[in-house]
Amino acid sequence: MTQPDGVAAAVSSLRSMPRFWNREPPLVQWLDELPRLVAQACTAWGLEPDGGARHGSNALAVPVHRGGEQFILRLAPPGDDVAAEARALTFWDGRGTVRLFEADLPRRITLLERLSDVSLDSVPLDEAATVMGELMRRLAVPAPPDVPGTDEIARHRATELPGEWDRLGRVVGEHFLRAALTAAEVCGQTEASTAVDGDLHGAQVHRATREPWLVFDPGLLRGDACYDLARVLWTRVDEMDDAAAMHRHADRVIAAAGLEVERAHAWIVYRSFDYLLWGLAHGLTEDPPRCVRLLEAFARA
Repeated sequence: MTQPDGVAAAVSSLRSMPRFWNREPPLVQWLDELPRLVAQACTAWGLEPDGGARHGSNALAVPVHRGGEQFILRLAPPGDDVAAEARALTFWDGRGTVRLFEADLPRRITLLERLSDVSLDSVPLDEAATVMGELMRRLAVPAPPDVPGTDEIARHRATELPGEWDRLGRVVGEHFLRAALTAAEVCGQTEASTAVDGDLHGAQVHRATREPWLVFDPGLLRGDACYDLARVLWTRVDEMDDAAAMHRHADRVIAAAGLEVERAHAWIVYRSFDYLLWGLAHGLTEDPPRCVRLLEAFARA
């Protein structure tokens, strides 16, 4: 069986990611089996290694080729919904996203269009904001009726936020909770039924050949395109000096995506508060303070 270069080193590095700190048996077993899984997939799909393996926070990515075509072989850990990812990629079919060529769903292995290593997080904020807004607009085509709705998510989470805030020791002022619940009322009512990437941020947008920029690992939702605008902001908020800079960046994305300003701001407040609580509950240390900065900039007492 063909064994691409650097898999063992990449797996060793992947073990250090927070996802694997608890050393849960299914994850440890998956990490141990990764070299074999890579080799089997290469044999099954007629692939040859084409560079060193690498990884993000969760998955292993191996550059491969078949004939004259270059791909990425992606292997995801137990717990990841690769079937949903495959459905999202099949739905968008290359419209702003990578193309899916092969899928072994039981083993959570996919063969994807090759992208460059240059992510949108590496370009200046103004350029990144415009690209992100244009991608939001490009992905906003009529969505399947059976995928989760952004309004449904907001309504459900609104019922959980007060209890979580209380259990976490009321980590921020109550006025932020009230602002988040008010925002969730807005987000919980929408007439939009277009497709939305529910996991959109610069690290998952890379330079490509077929189009200037393409998204990988999308999450298919239905509803408001501004659902993940807060994540677009908090992933780069450390580069923004003050509230005015945050508003300028948000406004640039909003304009490029053709979003309604007040509605977009409501999503920023609700999602920032939601992720603040989620991050604290899961032991995150960097993102929660970033979410607080966004709340301070966008939430009204």
